[in-house]
Amino acid sequence: MEILWWSLTITLMVVGLVGTVVPLLPGTILILAGAILNHFTLHTIGWPTLIGLTLLMLLAQALDIVSGAVGAKWFGATRWGAIGGILGAIVGLFFGIIGLLIGPLVGAFLGELLGGKGLLPAGQSGWGTFLGTTAGIVGKVAIGLIMVVWFGVACLILEETGIVSKAQDATVSKQSCP
Repeated sequence: MEILWWSLTITLMVVGLVGTVVPLLPGTILILAGAILNHFTLHTIGWPTLIGLTLLMLLAQALDIVSGAVGAKWFGATRWGAIGGILGAIVGLFFGIIGLLIGPLVGAFLGELLGGKGLLPAGQSGWGTFLGTTAGIVGKVAIGLIMVVWFGVACLILEETGIVSKAQDATVSKQSCP
């Protein structure tokens, strides 16, 4: 049974890492789900690790939401550009990673044009949205990697020190890391 739980934990974490760049896959949420599964089935990580991973997951979600808008605002986008960027991101979801990168750019650009801006200012807003979205993706990948490494280190440290086995109820045995 231990092999099944480890297989599910590792699968969730790998799919989660992929999900940090692939649209519609909740990357860091899946990584956290793998850690939670591990905590309640194999007992190889403790509550401090789960709390830390939860905070990182929340940070990644916030970064995902605000990165494109911050980039657009930095380059002078108006409300029209922001609305266009959001609509472009939604449409871009249907076209994979390229759509996720290009959709907000095109949407912000078209939104600014519809709002009355000229080609150059509209292009700057689109470029800012692109840079912000790209920075958000890079940030999510970095946070996802930090989460997986933190989980692995916590698992190995707790196995070596036996902290988890001391903290667990006497009826629950601690499983070792793979």
